[in-house]
Amino acid sequence: MHRRQLLQQTAAAGAGVLILNRTARAATVLRFSHTDQPTGARQEAAELFGRKVKEYTDGRYVVNVYPAGQLADDPKGVEQLRIGGIDFTVTGTGTYATHIPNLNLTALPYLVDTYEQGWKLYDTSKWLAEQFAKGPAVGFRFLSTFEAGFRSMTTKQPLPSPAAAKGMKLRSFPNEMMRWTLEAMGFQVIIMPLPEVYLAIQQGAVSGQENPIDTIYVNKFYEVAPFVTLTQHVYSPIPLTVSERTWQRFSPADRQGVAKAAIEAATWSRNTVRANDNNELTEMAAKGAKIAHPALEPWHAVVQPVYAQAKAKYGADVAAILADADAIRKALHSS
Repeated sequence: MHRRQLLQQTAAAGAGVLILNRTARAATVLRFSHTDQPTGARQEAAELFGRKVKEYTDGRYVVNVYPAGQLADDPKGVEQLRIGGIDFTVTGTGTYATHIPNLNLTALPYLVDTYEQGWKLYDTSKWLAEQFAKGPAVGFRFLSTFEAGFRSMTTKQPLPSPAAAKGMKLRSFPNEMMRWTLEAMGFQVIIMPLPEVYLAIQQGAVSGQENPIDTIYVNKFYEVAPFVTLTQHVYSPIPLTVSERTWQRFSPADRQGVAKAAIEAATWSRNTVRANDNNELTEMAAKGAKIAHPALEPWHAVVQPVYAQAKAKYGADVAAILADADAIRKALHSS
């Protein structure tokens, strides 16, 4: 009897080890890289995405999130995505343009006026869908569009009009359309990774930078460049992408779960970033930032040559995205 009990206990223990081993093998860890701070909305959205992926794949996949450029800056992150070095990233649409050049046109100045217009453009534009569909061929797949917001300026000196921008060194990210826009405004554009910007402003290497409100807030750029000028010159959401190599390893059911998680996290991101803008501006002002709402007509006027530059290089694609944006603007205004 004692021997029978011992055999039963041994068999039960063996079965338990087998179950644990199967569970361990089932939990594949995926890496999500981004360059924003761990206190920002981007991090929260990425963590929400990870929780949803785990839920919708029944624990087969776990997403570890690496903020603040721990794994790579934005351009290198997309390169890592292409070769399967990381599994997910979110970054500005213009960053993906290195591999899908027409996406540069999403950074045309003043393409949309409101969040609602921007969301509808990214969700319904036929032209933009055609560009996103090119992703798998170059190594990544677009899943959804997280929000970052409209880009504005933080500088050491006041920026009441484009005339004040002439010759000022301003940091931006490596994107052709953004460079054209900022140079048309009069800035001398300096390219550098986001994690290096605070120190560069503090040490005087640049006089300021441009980014959406949430990015300005969580990186505390207003501490070293206290003049926050709401030019809102470019709508700058951050599409979520998955490495195509990773995607091809998913089962059909897991693809469906990951896609669902991406949409839900993007919806949260959009609503949260839009709702946070005024609160973050108020808090920055309380900490010494000088918030300016300039007349936008002079800024619109100085960037008009950018459209001619874009048409000279991209041809009919410029008319296509402008037509989609114009139709959306009219539809939302009429409604």
